[in-house]
Order: sequence, then C-alpha cells, then structure tokens
Amino acid sequence: MNRILFETGEIVDGKIFLKADDDRAKHILGILKSQTGDVIKTGEINGLKGTAEILEIAEGQIVLAPHHNQAALGTWADLILAPPRPRALKRLLPQLASLGVGRIFLVGAKKVEKDFWGATLLKEEIYHPLLVDGLMQAGTCELPVIETRRNFRRFIKEELDAIFPTKNRIVAHPGNKDANSSSLDVKGDRLLLAVGPEGGWLEEEVALLEEHGFSRYSLGERILRTDTALIALLAKLG
Repeated sequence: MNRILFETGEIVDGKIFLKADDDRAKHILGILKSQTGDVIKTGEINGLKGTAEILEIAEGQIVLAPHHNQAALGTWADLILAPPRPRALKRLLPQLASLGVGRIFLVGAKKVEKDFWGATLLKEEIYHPLLVDGLMQAGTCELPVIETRRNFRRFIKEELDAIFPTKNRIVAHPGNKDANSSSLDVKGDRLLLAVGPEGGWLEEEVALLEEHGFSRYSLGERILRTDTALIALLAKLG
C-alpha cells in the first residue's frame, strides 16, 4: 500500500477509527511501523488525497485525523473487455485500477464462456476490494466503474457512442504490428481500448468495431494472455 484509502463514510467528525484487525491497520503497524504522532499518506476513495496523523494507537483500534486537500491522479482510459476466466480477471482488476482505467465494460463476445456471467466475481462486494487494492498500490483515488453487457453487438450498435464520445478508439488484435496506424493520437483524446478474449476477437467482431471508429492495433503475432496483453497495451499507449 503506497497510500491508504478510506471510504467517505469512514470519516466521522474529522476522524477515522480503524479496528486492529483491519488490513490497513495491520499495514500501518506491521509494515510502516507507525507510532502515535506519525503522519502517513492517505486518501478518500473517489475524493482527495493527502495525509493523516495517527492520534491514538490503542488495543483494538487506531484513531487518525485525515487532512485531504490534494487532487489525485485521474483516470485516462476506458476499456471494453471480452473477459477471461474469473481467476484471470481477479488478478487483472487491481492492475487495471493501478494503471488508470476508469470504466470497464465486460462484454459477451462469442468466445466468452457462457458460465462467466454467473461468476461471484461480478458482485460488487467481491470486486470492489480488488480495485481499491490497485488504487492503494498506485497511490491514487479514482475508483474504476465496472458494467456488464452480455450482447456485444447490441452494445456496440446502440450504446457505444452515447457512453463513449471519444474518437480515440483502438481495438487490439494479434497481427502485424508494422501495420498499426501511424495517425493514432493516443496522447490526445481520452482512450477507449477494446480487448478481446484469449486468442483475440473474431474477425466479424473486429470488423464491427472498425465500423464504429476503432483503429486496429497489434503488439505482434504472439498470442498473449489477456492480462499480459492489457498491461503491455496500457503501458505502451499511456
């Protein structure tokens, strides 16, 4: 944890009360070796960042006084993702939060396994802590938003433009990286990145995305796992 984050409701009358068995309290005491009077880096989820003074360390709880007055680094990209298996997605979500992804739409491409949509990982109480972990690693505060769309074609045809007005749209697909468009302005307008399932999109899915303003982009002919490809793409395009 490079910055310890708190929910808005955890700050009461200018103080935060952390139970000793909270992972954040364990980090403060066990990793940071903090003592009463120390000041540590903190922030509020979807709010400001700053510091907090440790007012009291007692048996059973830690009391902090937060002082959050700095804008945190915001998100810069959004993602349309044909999700991998839940175990892989669980590993990926903290990294997406760390790398600055703002909105994540999980879509039902043809290669997505049908039983994925019943996965417990899609419950907010399961994925929320994973995203927060990623934010605390990166030291920022803006929490990604996850939504699901099981009908990929309907989402692209009927909702895409209203949700994502950006013209900076890239569909990642294995192939000849020398053919990547040299006109992609990834440093300008907010990026919307579409990444397919393991093995890539079907050609008909890529064609549909291209019809809606996406430029094809490749890291090369190697077939990468979704988490490997996404981290490499965001690092390269960011």
